[in-house]
Parts: sequence; structure tokens; C-alpha cells
Amino acid sequence: MGRSDIEFKTIDNVTLRGWMFKPADAEGKHPCLIITHGLTCLKEMHLDTLAERLTSVLPIACLVYDHRGYGASDQKDNEPRSEIVPAHQNSDLQDAITYAHSREDIDAAKIGFWGYSYSGGHSLWVAANDRRVKAVIAVAPFITGDIIANNMRSDLEDSFVEMLSQERLSRAAGNEPGRMPAVVKNPLDTAVMPQVESYAFFSAWAEKSDWKNDLTTRRHVTPLSLDIMLTKSYSLEGILSYFPGSRIHKIGPTPLLMQVPKKDVVAITDTMLEAYNRAVEPKEIQILPGGHFSMFEGDEFEIMLAKEVEFLKKTLLE
Repeated sequence: MGRSDIEFKTIDNVTLRGWMFKPADAEGKHPCLIITHGLTCLKEMHLDTLAERLTSVLPIACLVYDHRGYGASDQKDNEPRSEIVPAHQNSDLQDAITYAHSREDIDAAKIGFWGYSYSGGHSLWVAANDRRVKAVIAVAPFITGDIIANNMRSDLEDSFVEMLSQERLSRAAGNEPGRMPAVVKNPLDTAVMPQVESYAFFSAWAEKSDWKNDLTTRRHVTPLSLDIMLTKSYSLEGILSYFPGSRIHKIGPTPLLMQVPKKDVVAITDTMLEAYNRAVEPKEIQILPGGHFSMFEGDEFEIMLAKEVEFLKKTLLE
């Protein structure tokens, strides 16, 4: 078992960097689980522990990488870091599949996703559109941009909309992108994730990693289909117009495991349950006892991991 540094190019020539974890028996080809993190998160935020544990108990490889513009990964020339474009992150996830296909040590017929929060949404979206994906684990997945707006104080809505409008004018004039915090100490202040538990999680990591508490606010929206407005959407405003759960019913026949925190006030428990009900078989659900961030440590991590091992044995390892 071991970890090695990897990098691969995206379709638009951005270098993404991360790790490949291999089991102790590293001979021959192995199934591969592509593991991606949530909004503004870095791969060091527990994903190494997850991959190490999975590869210690399963004959499976785990590919972990930082999103473009974050951590060890590059950003496209002339684009700011900490800018989140749903279309780019989804395309990058598909490029990770292509990279895994290119490796002689990976079984290209057995590639799955593990996505958390915002990337949980990406996993749902890409799996519904790319049949190279053979299994999906979505942990506390982001389902709809509506949850961001619904979490906002009603008395701030008008000023928020005005801020986004002014941002468009500013960017058109050639100015640098506006930015806002991902989290805030006072939940009454404006942030993408204003919840107390969001601040606790990210502020702890800010002290021991390169995580930065900001993201851009711009967007340019392009319609992709009749039922969804998606991407080229940028960061804050892009998040509001991103609805990855809209095609969850198209994931089948790819097996889906959704792990839903019982007390999630970030991705919203009821929103995830409604989306799960729209998914078709084969599908499984596990209700985790805590909140949006509590599954990464302690007993809840073990509960989550045990279910994932069971699911992967039935899907990628059969």
C-alpha cells in the first residue's frame, strides 16, 4: 500500500495534481475510485485518511486531486484562483476518468466516484451523463443552488442581488473579480456557507493548511438544456444557478449510494432525501447521525466507511 503524487491535463490544458493510493497488493489492474472534495475544500481535508482506509481493506485504487484553482492544482491562464466554475469542475471530473483509463494499473471497466458536498453534486451530474462511471457514492451532496438563496437572511436579498449586478458591470469594465468569504464567524453576516458548523470546520483547517476563505462572485451563464441553466457559471452566482440533482433520475442503471446526514443544515437533509426519491434503481441510502461535516472523524466516519466498503464490494469489485 502506498501513495504517489500524480498529475494530469484537462481538456483545456490545465494541470490538476493529487495522489494515487494503491493497495498492498499493487500487482495487476485494480478498480479505481475517484475521490473529490466539496466547495473550496483541499484534498488534505480528510481525503487522504479516507483513501488510505479504503485501500487498506479493499483491492482498489483511489485517485484524489485538488480542483483547478485550489491547492496543488493549476488554474487556467488569466483566470483567478478560488474561482469555481461548475462546468469546469464537471469536465475535470470526466478528465480524471480519462486519466484513470490511461493508466496500465487501473481496470478501465471499473471506475467509480466518491464525491462530498459540492462534488457530491458533480458526481451525480457526471454519472448521469457519462457511462464510464460504474458506481457513485454521494456524501451529503449539493442538490440545488436554491439552498444557498434559502439560507440567506431575507433582509439581505435585495443588497445581494444588487451586488451581483454591480459585479457584472465591474467585470465588463475589466476590473478584477469581486470576492466574498466562504464562511463567517457570525452566522448573520453574508457568506456562501454562513452556518456555525461551516465556520468551525473551515477555520480549524485554515490554521493547518493553505485553505483560503474566499471565492469570486462573477458568472456568465450558458443554457445547456431545456430544463437546466448551468455553467460557464462562476463561483457565488454560478452556485446559485447550478442544479446537479435535476438529472439524478438518469444515473441508473449505474449503482448509487447516497449518504445523507440527519442534521445537515448546509446541503439540507430534506433536499437530499427528495432527490434520492427521484433516483431510479439500483440505489441505496444511508442516514448518517450527524451534520454536514461530522462524518470525517470518530464513530460516524467508521459508520460511513463500513457502508461504503459494503457498497464497493457489490459494485466495483464484483
